[in-house]
Amino acid sequence: MSLNAVFEGVGSAVAADVRNAQATFTASLELTGTTECRGATGTSHRVVVDEPTSLGGTNTAANPLEYALAALGSCQLITYRFWADRLGIRFDKLSVEVEGDLDVRGFFGIDPNVRPGFGAVRVKLHIRGPEPRTRYEELQRAVDAHCPVFDALSRATPLQTSLQVD
Repeated sequence: MSLNAVFEGVGSAVAADVRNAQATFTASLELTGTTECRGATGTSHRVVVDEPTSLGGTNTAANPLEYALAALGSCQLITYRFWADRLGIRFDKLSVEVEGDLDVRGFFGIDPNVRPGFGAVRVKLHIRGPEPRTRYEELQRAVDAHCPVFDALSRATPLQTSLQVD
């Protein structure tokens, strides 16, 4: 199935009933070591998360912030693929590098004025193909306007937590 067919199919389903636009994604994890967590996403893909030894972990897997960067990078690539097809923009190769800067004083409570999350994130997209630069810039604008993880990280997303004591 082509990606444009996916666009058309989703568009038709949503036009028939706006409730078809709603999706919920889930993940559930359990702390299984000092900092190691294991679990699954709603689609039953196994997930392992840990911290590097410098932060008290055993470095058995990527840490949460590395997964956040990987989520952003992969979402950018997928969104580039979808929107390139949608806009009729060709490319031969597409890759991404994502970096995030963290000041650990926020996480460890050393300085209350330092946020515990990324202070900055940089996405460097590499694209090679036959189109003029202006077409790739058009594609970049479409991707930045429609990439779900870019949106979640760049704008405030309503977030709530709850505690259940069993």
